[in-house]
Amino acid sequence: MPKMKTKSGVKKRFKMTASGKVKHGVAGKRHRLISHNAKYIRQQRGTKTLPDCDAKRLKQWAPYGL
Repeated sequence: MPKMKTKSGVKKRFKMTASGKVKHGVAGKRHRLISHNAKYIRQQRGTKTLPDCDAKRLKQWAPYGL
């Protein structure tokens, strides 16, 4: 039986934490930041974790982990 392939978009955009949660970069930080206030820009800094309902689907796209 051949191995399942990981979706190439998933391996570029997501990482796993030690506890098994999925980390992702936040959206809305690339351009047009002049129209956002400083609080929005500050809160979008860094990474966040996916909710469990979305992480379940993402783990199907990465069958052997990330």
